Amino acid sequence: MKAIEIAQFGGPEVLRETVRPDPAAGAGELLIRVRASGINRPDVLQRKGLYPMPPGASDLPGLEVAGEVVGGDAAELAAAGLALGDRVCALVAGGGYAELCVAPIGQCLPVPRGFSDAEAASLPETFFTVWSNVFERARLQAGETLLVQGGSSGIGVTAIQLGKAFGATVVVTAGDDDKCDACKALGADHAINYKSADFVAEVKRITGGRGADVVLDMVAGPYVGREIDCLAEDGRIVIIAVQGGTKAEIDAGAVLRRRLTITGSTLRPRPVAFKAAIAKSLRERVWPLLESGVIKPVIYRSFEARDAAQAHALMESSQHVGKIVLQWN
Repeated sequence: MKAIEIAQFGGPEVLRETVRPDPAAGAGELLIRVRASGINRPDVLQRKGLYPMPPGASDLPGLEVAGEVVGGDAAELAAAGLALGDRVCALVAGGGYAELCVAPIGQCLPVPRGFSDAEAASLPETFFTVWSNVFERARLQAGETLLVQGGSSGIGVTAIQLGKAFGATVVVTAGDDDKCDACKALGADHAINYKSADFVAEVKRITGGRGADVVLDMVAGPYVGREIDCLAEDGRIVIIAVQGGTKAEIDAGAVLRRRLTITGSTLRPRPVAFKAAIAKSLRERVWPLLESGVIKPVIYRSFEARDAAQAHALMESSQHVGKIVLQWN
């Protein structure tokens, strides 16, 4: 099979097309003929040598794919309601930048009705992440206020739409006015240009001084202390990335007085059973919203797989709104 590998750690130019042996599905797995692969920030970190693969994972980058089922035990597939030839999208621990990819059956979902392969490939990583962190860890409820740091990212556009679909008021930050407008067009109630306004003051103003109930934080570093300042009582911060650094100084007294929660998670190393439970929740509660058009995939640009280096360069430029996808033709 053709694949895109990391020749050595470095910039986008280290991604190169190669040929690898075809993988085979083992127990509890299926084999996907990949038609599209999603690109995510962890792929960039892996390419730079900053995000090692979990034990047993492919060294090829790529955490989400869409395509057709071309292998797997018939009985195991049937038990999951799948069969050879079905179109699926899947969350994987690696190996997504390839024409063939093995995925745990429990981490596969049917391609939503009417969706292209590129649209389906844009779903798993962000939807698994947002559902697990915003709705399960942070327990966002209807009527609460969600602050999303980086609303124009793939995670951000997913969090906006899911937050609105489940009855929250959604406030986002973004790096320019055009991105703020794009976030509002997707349903965000308020968008703050963090380069021209203080997001802490703006969140307090928007909420009448109450603060946000949940913050989805992809920055960490010095942002954590500032997020504490704009949390409501019993508020929750959930950290899913550390683009601003791993060290934070916080007011522990505020955490005590206002009963705040600071939590976080990383999805890639979690066991299959954990991810399969998220997939089940998505199938039951989110897939109907996708198929009815309440929530829509947001794809900024698709590239041919051989142009993965260009796709990574675009990802690192942060010019995009939504997802970037590779297509295998």
